[in-house]
Amino acid sequence: MDELSIHTKNILGLQLPTDPRWVDLAGMQLEDILTDHAYCEQKAALTCISYIQRYPEKEKMVIELSPLVTEEWGHFRLVLAELHKRKLKLGKQRKDEYVNKLIEFQKKGGGPDERFIDHMLTMALIEARSCERFKRLSEGLEDEYLRNFYRRFMESEAGHYTLFIELAETYMDKTIVRKRWKEWLDYEKEMIKTLEIRGDRIH
Repeated sequence: MDELSIHTKNILGLQLPTDPRWVDLAGMQLEDILTDHAYCEQKAALTCISYIQRYPEKEKMVIELSPLVTEEWGHFRLVLAELHKRKLKLGKQRKDEYVNKLIEFQKKGGGPDERFIDHMLTMALIEARSCERFKRLSEGLEDEYLRNFYRRFMESEAGHYTLFIELAETYMDKTIVRKRWKEWLDYEKEMIKTLEIRGDRIH
């Protein structure tokens, strides 16, 4: 498998590219991939809300995540509208094996500072991988409208992952955050290799 381009690595930090076969599979399962995408946007909004509720004392985080809730929910509505336009159905939410495996890597012991860092970096990694997948769809789908559709998502969400890293660094030592981020990237690289290539999942 080809390495990620230097440009993509510099932007997203990801260590392993998505298998090119994934885009072809996704193109054959539009109802499923749009359904999963819709729920991904919904869960992103709900997770941001949960962090605002959990860390209300972190003023900068609350201020930064509040508009992100609105943006992610707006994305959910856009994907839902696309399903309806194509006379496709929003299916049931599926188990997200990728996210569940990321959660497994979060530190369960330690203090609240370590847990906060891992919460922020988990979201950073989900956003980075989502952006990379949107880039793949914007370049590889046969449907020109959907290519442009996903290019807009890619451009809109390209900066989200850096926001979560910056929030971690706002409240914690930057050296500690960067060391942990490297551990997350290394873990995700190896974890991705274990996942089945499925066209009905964004991750």
